[in-house]
Amino acid sequence: MASTKNILFIMFDQLRWDYLSCYGHPHLHTPNIDQLAERGVRFSRHYIQSPICGSSRMSTYTGRYVHSHGASWNNIPLKIGELTIGDHLRSSGMDCYLVGKTHMKADVEGMKRLGLAPDSVIGARVAECGFDVFERDDGMRPEGPDGPYDENGALAYNDYLREKGYDSDNPWHDFANSGLDDEGNVLSGWFLKNSTQAANIEEDDSETPYLTRRAMQFMEQTDGPWCCHLSYIKPHWPYIVPEPYASMYGSNHVPAPVRTDAEFEGAHPVLKAFMTTPVGEAFSREDVRNAVIPAYMGLIKQIDDQMGVLFKWLTDTGRMEDTMVVLTSDHGDFLGDHWMGEKTFFHDASTKVPLIIYDPSPQADSTRGTVCDALVESIDMAATFVDAVAGEVPDHVLEGESLLPILHGTTNSTRRDYAICEYDYSGSPIATKLQANVRDAVMFMVANKQWKLIHCEGGYPPILFDLINDPDELVDLGQSADHEPKIEEMYAHLFAWARRPAQRTTRSRAQLEEMRTKSRGRGIVLGIYDENDAPLEITTKYRNRTAPPFAARHGKKAGAVSDLD
Repeated sequence: MASTKNILFIMFDQLRWDYLSCYGHPHLHTPNIDQLAERGVRFSRHYIQSPICGSSRMSTYTGRYVHSHGASWNNIPLKIGELTIGDHLRSSGMDCYLVGKTHMKADVEGMKRLGLAPDSVIGARVAECGFDVFERDDGMRPEGPDGPYDENGALAYNDYLREKGYDSDNPWHDFANSGLDDEGNVLSGWFLKNSTQAANIEEDDSETPYLTRRAMQFMEQTDGPWCCHLSYIKPHWPYIVPEPYASMYGSNHVPAPVRTDAEFEGAHPVLKAFMTTPVGEAFSREDVRNAVIPAYMGLIKQIDDQMGVLFKWLTDTGRMEDTMVVLTSDHGDFLGDHWMGEKTFFHDASTKVPLIIYDPSPQADSTRGTVCDALVESIDMAATFVDAVAGEVPDHVLEGESLLPILHGTTNSTRRDYAICEYDYSGSPIATKLQANVRDAVMFMVANKQWKLIHCEGGYPPILFDLINDPDELVDLGQSADHEPKIEEMYAHLFAWARRPAQRTTRSRAQLEEMRTKSRGRGIVLGIYDENDAPLEITTKYRNRTAPPFAARHGKKAGAVSDLD
């Protein structure tokens, strides 16, 4: 084992924490990811900062809470002044490249105001979340009557597919994310009934193997030190996968949903609104779950096989000896649990995600194969990376903390007492459904190892779950009189978090402490009646000074009265 020279930061999209065998899934075996866990540390209590792609990723990349960076939903621009992993690592001498997805929206207006051209080095980095781009692929090229969802989605991948003979104006949809019937009709993966179909594409040409190869191509042509953010698109919907994975799992492998009738009937008004969306109602049906979940499992099995390809290549080329490997997800997927689909609420199915870190350095030998249940947040990634390359962690900017002490066995916990997650649904149809104005359409989660409190703006009561006695989060105690002291305690945590000086990013703690006394040596003397009451050294510029009377300089007698008096 050697020290960390490079960082391979692997992120999957919409991968649940409990759909890996090392996290306990009974049917889905993921030996390659499990092997990484055996060589590193697996974190069992890792929380994201927002249950939606864009804002979750912006927190991971900036190392800051959503409340701090402001990119609170998909397509909300990340403010131009926000520093990211790439900025921090470059200051420590490490390049930072992207292969795959970021879901970042550039602050175009901010760039115009500062005169940053998108094709300049700085402009390109600002527009790409601080990364130098080897290939950006946000993996989404749906098209509707108003045009494509993302004009730049899957462009390079579509070109690749056309070169391989997939003849279509949008092969991402027609081949990689759709099936085909016997008459040659495209069976779109957008329709959940078609999740039972095999994607009409050679497995090697599908999105996950394609991005694996692109990452290896990047690493082949660079010496480092480098950070490569390999950001996979799957197992995010459309839920469809090519053979052999399409046939690997069936309804007999689909776990029973975590939900009860009482949970639905007595649901908090905001939670009920999420349960009764079209996607929530769809995933509440067993035929939908039985169609989708086997495909979702197949996508994950394909991911694990590709991790086997990637890890073998890293080993064969010697890169595994000096490359830190981090594997995680941006959020989970309800899959019908709690009467919901998608990810946009605060149960563990969405907000708790896998995190495995392999550190090649000898200092990490004592923790290999261990499991850590410390409260960890996605904002910890940036601080960990900076620490791993011997940089100074700017804790006035980065709100997470380095996990290197846990990896090296010098501690088994973080300093935090609670984890925070936020969701802004002001631009979602849910806001219309709840008749919420844009200021009230926000929610916050604060959780520790026993309790999870959810606060919804708009005058709603809180939601409270007892994670020890009710680990499935089925019973809301938010209006229980017996739990009022605990609700107050969790609100105190939330208020303490909200009061932190998160926007004070231009001065470090050391600089602020220095400022407490620095002005005394700059001539500021306040509240001193007599010069002898102040230390001599700070008043030397004010002692033994002489000057002529002002009136004498103008030929007047001292004390003379002007003609105007």
